[in-house]
Amino acid sequence: MRDVIHLLRPSQWLKNFLVFAALVFSKHLFVGDSLLRTLGAFTSFCLLASVAYVLNDVYDAVKDRRHPVKKSRRPLAAGTVTPRAALILLAILYCVLMAGWLWSPAAMLPICGYVLLNLAYSYWLKEQPVVDIFSVATGFVLRVYTGAEAIGVPLSMWMAITTLCLALYLAAIKRRQELGSTGTASREVLQNYSVALVDRYAEMSATGALVFYSLFVISTNTKLSITIPLVLFGLYRYWYLVEARDGGESPTDVILTDWPMGIVVLLWIGACVSALWP
Repeated sequence: MRDVIHLLRPSQWLKNFLVFAALVFSKHLFVGDSLLRTLGAFTSFCLLASVAYVLNDVYDAVKDRRHPVKKSRRPLAAGTVTPRAALILLAILYCVLMAGWLWSPAAMLPICGYVLLNLAYSYWLKEQPVVDIFSVATGFVLRVYTGAEAIGVPLSMWMAITTLCLALYLAAIKRRQELGSTGTASREVLQNYSVALVDRYAEMSATGALVFYSLFVISTNTKLSITIPLVLFGLYRYWYLVEARDGGESPTDVILTDWPMGIVVLLWIGACVSALWP
């Protein structure tokens, strides 16, 4: 059971808190019905993220056995969970997800889009240079869009483009670290990249994220301007962890294990809630 839970990767559910972005910035945080609907969307995305990870691990089991870290950490690659058990688990998760239509059809549309995106990513897009990075980043934007659809508010284009740029930054850093740790052995698409190239991608994306986030918060509520230095610190700290401590292959691990990053994330959340308090 421990290996099955590990296959679901609950630690990666941290990314799904992006679903709450529309709830917070639309000032619906203290509206009971909106909060419940967002919690439902968050739960659906946690299940969906686990579906994507299980599907990806089934497809990549052979490649993962050649990875110095994944061969012992991924249950399918290590042989602690059988492919048959993984497929049964996938069927159960899909059935639970489909029940979401009874909860919020509007939110289920982008969720279904995420399902299709992950299927395409697992079997084709992950091997296409540049497209693979944008596919990962689009998944983050769909999380934010799902949160907006769940509570019936329009998605701010500033928020969407900020999320896209930040996700491109994280995805580029992930490719950079994969190149540094295993070269091109773990992913075929890495043969098309170099460290210098993905560094430029990351720098451009980080700059875009900061600029668009600043424009977004200033146009939404000037009180939110206090969060801009926190975002800037977070970008600096993350790059430091990549360069000096060889981190960055898993953004959630960085947030959970590096106390300055954890504190700045909590401060950012607190500052946003305080500035938007009714």
